Amino acid sequence: MPYIHKFIAHAEGQKAYEILLQNGYKMREAQRLIDKGRLICDGAVVSEKNTLLSGEICLIEYETNPRGLKPVFECDKFAVFDKPSGVLSHPNGRHCEYSLNDEIWSLYGREASVAHRLDCETSGLIVVGKDKNAVVNLKKLFENRRVYKSYVALVHGKISGNLHIEANMNLVNDYDDVKMRMRICEDGKSAVTEILPLEYFADIDATLVRAVPLTGRQHQIRLHLFHVEHKILGEPLYGLARPQIEKILDKEMSKTERILTTGAPRLLLHSDEICFKFDGIEYRIKSKFDAQDEFYKLVKHG
Repeated sequence: MPYIHKFIAHAEGQKAYEILLQNGYKMREAQRLIDKGRLICDGAVVSEKNTLLSGEICLIEYETNPRGLKPVFECDKFAVFDKPSGVLSHPNGRHCEYSLNDEIWSLYGREASVAHRLDCETSGLIVVGKDKNAVVNLKKLFENRRVYKSYVALVHGKISGNLHIEANMNLVNDYDDVKMRMRICEDGKSAVTEILPLEYFADIDATLVRAVPLTGRQHQIRLHLFHVEHKILGEPLYGLARPQIEKILDKEMSKTERILTTGAPRLLLHSDEICFKFDGIEYRIKSKFDAQDEFYKLVKHG
């Protein structure tokens, strides 16, 4: 398991923060670790920095478990990975067995981090800053919409011409709905997506499209395509009932049932190209993944 209890000291009436300072942590780091519930004394979580501790002191740490995924591009400040579908961009809790962080931290250390995120089932290019300054500066590029991102998706039905989808969106406000699901709403945040058809496959009634998000909302491409009635094949959230969604998210749905329910064994969305200027240099990174061939085979043959 990635999260382990790492023994750091045996305390005899010392304050929690003092133990962390003695182990090389700065005061700010010590406070953050305590606030996150990462400091343990004899199996119990320590919640106050001035608590007097006696006993075995451990820290809950993330132990990397890399599987050999290498970047498709890198320079001194950042790297770009081609993330497989099914891999989390970032660990989602203490029971997460593997995420892209396992590769990032094993290669570049604990200050390295993704500059943006891809949904778990979305595959493709993701940018990683190698140190704190690079991460901050890269995140600013994404926040200020100075990054061109292009995706490819296989969607239901025939799209004959370009689509300009402009539909505000926000998180669902229905308590009984799936909390991560987004909705189209007039008072939501502005969201714009350009859709360009690439090829129509009559035998599976599906169109391969290029999707270019001009804004960066959560699930934007997925929700916009569902909104115009061209749902992405394999879509695990939109257009499904809550029991179906939960069965997929909890990995309790078989591959056969998933294909019958959503049209594919995974979400057929891939981050294909990314372009931006960083430190005065223009970068254009293109994925080598053959989405057209791979997506077609997943629908045709499962």
